[in-house]
Amino acid sequence: MKVAVSIDIVSDVVCPWCYIGKRRLERALAQRPEVNATIRWVPYYLDANVPQQGITRLEYISRKFGTSDKITPMHQRLVGLGARVGLDFRFEKIERQPHTRDAHRLIAWAQEAGKANPVVDRLFAMFFTEGADLTKRHVLAEAGKAAGLDPDELLRDLESDKDKTLIDRQAAAASASGIGGVPFFVFDKKVAISGAQEIEIFTATIDRVLGRDTAQAQAAGY
Repeated sequence: MKVAVSIDIVSDVVCPWCYIGKRRLERALAQRPEVNATIRWVPYYLDANVPQQGITRLEYISRKFGTSDKITPMHQRLVGLGARVGLDFRFEKIERQPHTRDAHRLIAWAQEAGKANPVVDRLFAMFFTEGADLTKRHVLAEAGKAAGLDPDELLRDLESDKDKTLIDRQAAAASASGIGGVPFFVFDKKVAISGAQEIEIFTATIDRVLGRDTAQAQAAGY
């Protein structure tokens, strides 16, 4: 018999750790086939200071890290960690850093249709593997189309002000709640994990939510 577990994921699609965290959670859930997970994506702005039209990746890195030399070792580490869970990070392909309000609007609409997970996965892959420009609304519409949404309707909605204020408010609420970084996972509204933890931590947390006193949960300090 399946056991229902809700998982709120506070995330941003330009956060590489969020991509890794998503994949590690999926690997953990695959080890708990009796769990029927309902995932809800909560918007977060990794950098709210990026202008709505986006900026070049070079300018973004210069503003945030000073020089590209400082971020290269981090990128190399992420490439290795991503490969372990089947992710293909290609940071050299990213030419533009977007503001992610429109991406979060798309995710919210996909969530209403029960198709958020494939849309989120496609956005991650487009940005981190293909170097797609997520400031382009037709690119976002294509991400929605890949999950079965109507791209023409998405384009119309993206060109409008639909849910802009709502997404800004939700992202601000996530920050105001004390979440200082992403990814951030909340299981059944009662157990939280911060960061892209190892798969074993996710499985131990799931076991804790299910009321199991496992060795993994004990090792994780739960």
